[in-house]
Amino acid sequence: MKLKLLIRAAVAVLLIFTCGPQTMVVAQKTKTSVEERKAKRKAKKKGKKSGETPEVEETQNIAPPPPVDPNLSPCPKFTDAPDQDEAETNYVLYRDFLKAKDWDQAFGYWQKVYEVAPAADGRRNTVYADGIRFYQHFYAATKDSLEKEKHIDRIFELYDEIDNCYKEGEYISGRKAFDYYYKYPHRATRVEVYELFKVAIDADIEKVPDFIVNPFTALLVEMYFGENIDIAEAQRYEARIKEIVAKGMEDCEGNSCDRWAIIQGYAPVRLQAFETVRGFYDCDYYLDKFFPEFEESPKDCDVIRMVYSRLKWGGCEESLEKFKTLIKTGNEECVEETVVQKAYQALRDAKYQESIQLFEEVANEETDIEKKGKYLLLCAKIYYSHLQSFSKARQYALKAAAARSNWGEPYLLIGRLYASSGPLCGPGTGWDSQIVVWPAIDKWNYAKKIDPSAAKEANKWIGQYAKYMPSRGDIFQRSLSEGAAFSVGCWIQESTRIRAAR
Repeated sequence: MKLKLLIRAAVAVLLIFTCGPQTMVVAQKTKTSVEERKAKRKAKKKGKKSGETPEVEETQNIAPPPPVDPNLSPCPKFTDAPDQDEAETNYVLYRDFLKAKDWDQAFGYWQKVYEVAPAADGRRNTVYADGIRFYQHFYAATKDSLEKEKHIDRIFELYDEIDNCYKEGEYISGRKAFDYYYKYPHRATRVEVYELFKVAIDADIEKVPDFIVNPFTALLVEMYFGENIDIAEAQRYEARIKEIVAKGMEDCEGNSCDRWAIIQGYAPVRLQAFETVRGFYDCDYYLDKFFPEFEESPKDCDVIRMVYSRLKWGGCEESLEKFKTLIKTGNEECVEETVVQKAYQALRDAKYQESIQLFEEVANEETDIEKKGKYLLLCAKIYYSHLQSFSKARQYALKAAAARSNWGEPYLLIGRLYASSGPLCGPGTGWDSQIVVWPAIDKWNYAKKIDPSAAKEANKWIGQYAKYMPSRGDIFQRSLSEGAAFSVGCWIQESTRIRAAR
């Protein structure tokens, strides 16, 4: 025993010279707590000193073994280790080395703990989860493709062990799907990833992890438009996503509220893709979403036509009181010239492609440059609002700008197209989704430069979106600098300059 204590003391002295202050404190506390535990256990042992005959306790005085706690993992724990004190000491040491990013020393101690007590105290999956962190680190550090695949195999083996030891099937399915979606897409098909996500999404709503909501939303849209699922399934999970987001926003606390705010800013926007599917949403959806826009701008003919078209697309009956109010106002405020009546009627009837074709024909024959630009810009707005084809919308906005010089409105629209592209060009948050704001602000600045009447609206959009640009920290981490030239990809494909959020 003395020899063992001397060895432990030597280890503690060695740690003083090899570890940081935090590790030294933890090591000293560990040594003290180990000695205290050993002393207590020694005091509890029954029997006499060496050479004496031990007393035999009466059978009726022997305490029964403690009941098995059903909440503890059935997998090997500290209490199952050959040397519990050593296992707990190694656990503390590897965790401290891991915090210090000393991967090699941490992994050595972790292996010792994993070998004898992978379930730790039986209440948490920390050892398994840290194992996943180690192998993710090894995966990123190696360039050998075969080694990378071995590390991925080990990661997913550890996920299975967590499920086996803690019965966290829904959570583990979500973690696996997340990794396949973002980190190892070559290891699973999109359909397989979607099915894994569904296991987690279908769990009790309180157990659905927030990190899966955005990728599942994007994949749901992809699965439907790729004809991998039918409309009924898409509708069911569209409703489920909105239910989960609403619950998350309602119950969030502290930092989790920031995460749910990001999700709320992405998932509902991405689900708007289903608005292009006739019959996906009912009349109430379109009334709730679009009629307030008419109430806000009751004299704006573009708004009136857009809302009318959306209600028609949603199958709303014109006998509805709100619809009748809209029609009455439109007839009073927005009677159009006979030459373009068919084009406007096609728009009202939600015949969008026909409407675009008619407006373009009218524009090609129009000699008045203001009207010509107006009709071409209407085509751009139809592509944006109703068909959600951003590249086509930009194409017609540029045609409108070419028809009428020094007109800012087409560039205001292009700026909105770019600013709305965060969910299309990235996950809805982070670098790829934020950099689209740079070319958007370029367009708004250009609009007010060439057309003073556009300045008010341009400044409104700039003020609204400037805070969503990347932070200075994100720019610095990528070895970039503010003011430098930058090329934004995705469908935008424009050069801009780097700016930080303000």
